Amino acid sequence: MTQPTIVLVHGAWADASSWNAVASDLQGRGFTVLAPTNLLRGVATDAAYVASFLAQRTSGPVVLVGHSYGGAVITNAGTGGGEVKALVYVDAFIPDEGETVFSILGGSGSALDVPDPTTVLDVAGYPGAPEGDAEAFLKPATVHESFAQDLPEADRWLIAAGQRPITLGANASPTTAVAWKTLPSWAVVGTEDRVIPPATQRSQAERAGSTITEVAASHVSLVSQPAAVVDVILAAVAAVSD
Repeated sequence: MTQPTIVLVHGAWADASSWNAVASDLQGRGFTVLAPTNLLRGVATDAAYVASFLAQRTSGPVVLVGHSYGGAVITNAGTGGGEVKALVYVDAFIPDEGETVFSILGGSGSALDVPDPTTVLDVAGYPGAPEGDAEAFLKPATVHESFAQDLPEADRWLIAAGQRPITLGANASPTTAVAWKTLPSWAVVGTEDRVIPPATQRSQAERAGSTITEVAASHVSLVSQPAAVVDVILAAVAAVSD
């Protein structure tokens, strides 16, 4: 079987550079790695973009990897374009049909599931927004205490400064296509994750039949524990390459 292309889809409050440590390791092993932009505008829009990217920018088998909200995107995009053979979820949402980010986090104990979201998020309007929509940014304190608490302080400040916002509408967008029902999947569960609590990650991964690996990391295990994330991606590659 042809060696798969590995496509890395970032989550909210991040960009493709969040995958740098993982991508450079995989490139060093000879893999073709692509890390497209996740638009962070809505599940349908974002998944359509990623599916189009897969269709046009890859040939041959693909291992599709998503972090956080990127997990919702790859769930919806995984059967929409390209030759995706496996899904890897990293501290990610693994939604079923009809579920949203908000519905999954509700009652989970997430640091973002609070009565007044403006205590953890800064909300700002944006040009061309649908009626009632806005962008959500993490407050610096949320980055430091709940998003990337296992990174050095200087790195946390860089995340706070360079974060790409996600729309409120994206978090309320339902999943309509569920790729994990027909594709094998793997999941990295950060046991110190305060954004998607470990129990929530595990229950989603178990429902999807994912092979689960736990790592002592925050929500950004791809940054703080990249070697562990690479190992799981390589396990997915090996399984679909047999």
